[in-house]
Amino acid sequence: MVVCGDDGLAHRLAAELCTVYREQVTLVVPPTARVAPRPVVGRTRAATILDRVSAAVNRAAGNGDPATTDRTGDRTGAGAGTGNDRTAAPGIAPHGERLLEAGEATEAVLAEAGVERAAALALVYDDDETNIRAALTARRLNPRLRLVLRLYNRRLGQHIEELLDRAAALATGDNADDGVDGFGASTTVLSDADTAAPALAATAVAGTTKVVQTDGLMLRAVERPPGHTSQGPGRGLCTLALLSATTNDPAGADGSEGSGERGPQLLPDERAVAEATGRGSIVLDTVRYAGPALPAGRSGGGPLGAVGAFRSLFSRRLRWSLAGLVGCVFALAVAQMVTTGEHPLGATYTTLLDLFAINDPATEGSDSRKVLQLLSGLMGLLLLPVLLAAVLEALGTFRSGSAFRKPPRGLSGHVVLLGLGKIGTRVLARLRELHIPVVCVEADPEARGLAEARRLRVPVVLGDVTQEGVLEAAKIHRAHALLAVTSSDTTNLEAGLYARSVRPDLRVVLRLYDDDFATAVYRTLRAAHPHALTRSRSVTHLAAPAFAGAMMGRQILGAIPVERRVLLFAAVEVRGHPRLEGRTVAEAFSAGAWRVLALDTATDPAERAGGPTAGSGLIWDLPPTYVLRAEDRVVLAATRRGLAELLGRRTRSTS
Repeated sequence: MVVCGDDGLAHRLAAELCTVYREQVTLVVPPTARVAPRPVVGRTRAATILDRVSAAVNRAAGNGDPATTDRTGDRTGAGAGTGNDRTAAPGIAPHGERLLEAGEATEAVLAEAGVERAAALALVYDDDETNIRAALTARRLNPRLRLVLRLYNRRLGQHIEELLDRAAALATGDNADDGVDGFGASTTVLSDADTAAPALAATAVAGTTKVVQTDGLMLRAVERPPGHTSQGPGRGLCTLALLSATTNDPAGADGSEGSGERGPQLLPDERAVAEATGRGSIVLDTVRYAGPALPAGRSGGGPLGAVGAFRSLFSRRLRWSLAGLVGCVFALAVAQMVTTGEHPLGATYTTLLDLFAINDPATEGSDSRKVLQLLSGLMGLLLLPVLLAAVLEALGTFRSGSAFRKPPRGLSGHVVLLGLGKIGTRVLARLRELHIPVVCVEADPEARGLAEARRLRVPVVLGDVTQEGVLEAAKIHRAHALLAVTSSDTTNLEAGLYARSVRPDLRVVLRLYDDDFATAVYRTLRAAHPHALTRSRSVTHLAAPAFAGAMMGRQILGAIPVERRVLLFAAVEVRGHPRLEGRTVAEAFSAGAWRVLALDTATDPAERAGGPTAGSGLIWDLPPTYVLRAEDRVVLAATRRGLAELLGRRTRSTS
């Protein structure tokens, strides 16, 4: 297999294929001499702050240092050079993959990497155009090659996928299913932003619901606290994971794969669930088909859309003023009708004439008629400034339509989203789909997510988060959570530490690449603020399993984070898998590896895409005695190594 990329996702994907799937991998990355260095000053500043927090915690606890912060990441910068010439000979990477240094995946580089003999090629450059150009070249070199592309543009990705698949079918005479080691010539377009955004958003919002939604299929998991009495009952519920037993212990398990028995247990059996005491759990709540989500932030037609437009056009104070004047006019019309005995329409007409001062003076009328005319004239005087204010507000609204909204004065309970790059933009869209109030903070005035924030009318604070007053402008002291998803670990860490100094009980979610550094941050913040929720997430850690599964020809529906581990959901054809075919659901269950969740009985691909009656094609309360047949298609949950063992090409030992 060949992996080409210029950032951390390429390294993570190559390691995933080597260590989990045990595949032979050639990794093509830019020369190290052309990699942009990481910001030393920012990292030193953030590490210094973390060291101070660690020292304070250690002095208070009277123990040794529970976390170290002097480790640096091995992330390859996205600003690598784009030269086409190779500057270094092939070598061996730390995980055993063959390393080839080249500035760009040209035809010569792809040929030297062995694309003509490869089973699959992953193009995970940060630039969409680079991936498309390399994919077209690779398809010409090897029409039977399985391609996995990283593209941010969804619509373009669909067209490219169809184009490359059609080219493969024509070049192979429609016999593209016979590839290397059973691999077929197909194209899969994925986005690391789309894969990681739901997990990041779910971690930051109120509640502990985790949702995986793709291709019309929705899986919903709920985190339950220790001692919850409803872990077993309920139609179709099953326990997906048991959380760490040392959640509040700074020296305890950090929730990673090396945490041992005290760490989280993925896909436990019934005995482990029954014996678990003092542990929280993640329980499957729903597996169903769902139609495509409505675009967030767009008002529908009809009365509700008109009301929304009216609210956005005029301020609340002005709306109340207009409502008060209308009520006074109505009251005057009723009084006119009662005192004079006129018809309701006639009384209303007379009141309006008095209001606009175009009626004759009621010198010959009764005293009540004179009083009503004076009151109507007074209402007319009050109406003039209200109408003028309405005109000025409407003009101001249209003029500021292209400007960013500022956080409202009374805003509270919102999520502060730091960073509007590729990941931040997808997270913002996800939060708005969940109707979560958001305030964005972005330092780059040209960031791609600013247009999305303007369209969704989300408040934005432009400024460097490391500067004083920026987080305060985002109302961090009244926020529910901080979600820092910039591409800089140091910026995310410094923002999280500063936010905790302002509000110690704030929910903090940090995007960190380096696992060792993330572990140190997690343990230190957990020790310093044991009653506040702290989570660190890596986009490449969440996205790499989906890319690896696509290279193996499997459809990875999504992933949910379980502390610092990942649980995958995949759609699998039973045919060809001896550990599934001919076995009952209970026999097919492998504790700690995989578990069958649902049976897809839909035969038409269009039916699987959702719709009014699509839910009837999914059976998610399978009895344990149901025998899986070759023609069945199942949805299963699996660990990374479990999925590799079940679906991989090579036989592995069980050591």
